[in-house]
Amino acid sequence: MLRARLPVRGPVRYTELALIYLLSDVQYQGRTRQQHHLINVDRQRDHCDRGRRVLSALDDHHHNRLSRTSGVVGLSTALKIQEKGGYHVTIIAETLPTDPKTSRYTSHWAGAQHGSHPEASDAHKDQLAMDKETLDVMWKMSEPGGPAAGCFMRLTMTSSSGEKLSRPHPQSFMPDFRDLTPEELAPGMVDGVCFTTVTIDTMAYLPYLLSQFLAKGGAVVRGQVQHVSQLENGVGDLTGRASPPPKAIVICAGLGARFLGGVEDKDMLPIRGQVVLVRAPWVTEMPCFQTVEGDVSYVIPRSSGDVVIGGTYLKNDWNPKARPETKQAILERVIKLYPTIAPPSVRAVRQPTVADVEAIVIEDGVGLRPGRTQGIRLESDTTGQVPLIFNYGHGAYGYQSSWGTASVAFKLLEEVLASGNA
Repeated sequence: MLRARLPVRGPVRYTELALIYLLSDVQYQGRTRQQHHLINVDRQRDHCDRGRRVLSALDDHHHNRLSRTSGVVGLSTALKIQEKGGYHVTIIAETLPTDPKTSRYTSHWAGAQHGSHPEASDAHKDQLAMDKETLDVMWKMSEPGGPAAGCFMRLTMTSSSGEKLSRPHPQSFMPDFRDLTPEELAPGMVDGVCFTTVTIDTMAYLPYLLSQFLAKGGAVVRGQVQHVSQLENGVGDLTGRASPPPKAIVICAGLGARFLGGVEDKDMLPIRGQVVLVRAPWVTEMPCFQTVEGDVSYVIPRSSGDVVIGGTYLKNDWNPKARPETKQAILERVIKLYPTIAPPSVRAVRQPTVADVEAIVIEDGVGLRPGRTQGIRLESDTTGQVPLIFNYGHGAYGYQSSWGTASVAFKLLEEVLASGNA
């Protein structure tokens, strides 16, 4: 959920976290650093022993609990607002990237990679355009030697199916796209394509986005929001400090949009994804398989050497705990379709088994994707006291459309504020 005040100059911006509270530069300069930097930041820790700077976000002295999370869509949107200039941006969120992993914070558990599916039944009408924009941004961010390069891995993705794929293929715009030859297909697969893409190390990328946000003057508030009306007169109820009222509220509450008062979108539903994280630095490609029975298996390596194996796509399944039988099924499928997941020392002497993959497991867990029967909600509502901008319901498209949906939401906010409805 985001909040916006009219800027001193230029058009208006928006964002996609839980809440982003925007002040003009003049308003910000008239307030103290203590009033705006509402979390303590530790910039000295390394992340995952890879020497990358991360932030340790701590509650301020009010110890407010959170009701929404600062996922990849919200963080991307907050940065989009900042790059336009003219605002001081504050995020109100339930869970931050540097908090312990939990099923309530889906962005931690994502694969994650860029592979567009604009043909899907729940895809937004502009899904392809938003995915393309996001790929452009991530490709630039993943440039070797750049500050964000360690968050990404450029590689070849193969997508194979037990049935014939449609042509033209929806991912034909991807770099180096081509059809797989029969010799390249895994057992049981009859068709497939490959292309170059990026995978995202979520445990590095999310803290990186947060660090960029804070470095540019952003602030974060941990606060509990039960109804959007709590925010109509500012965030003082959450911080214990006076704050001006917002000109607009941008809601990026993910699955929480189903329960947030003033929104209560019953089109929202969980799409349960269970994954297994293993240590397999020898894997440098990303194979994905869909069987005739509809089972999906994927292997998503990260630049750290960790690899995500999945997965499931279970609608209306609210179970946040990993099921042992599901983990077993994931490992059995992957060792059959992609035995390279097993250690090279094992494959050199015998056929690998599930037990060989079990030996390199780090953890397994669950993320509840914020699905929506009507696709991503990107629209405005000017009927209330404060205009609302909606940007949620990304389902399985959060990472791959994050920067594209941020741009759309920003345009909606600009239109609302320019129309005089704010």
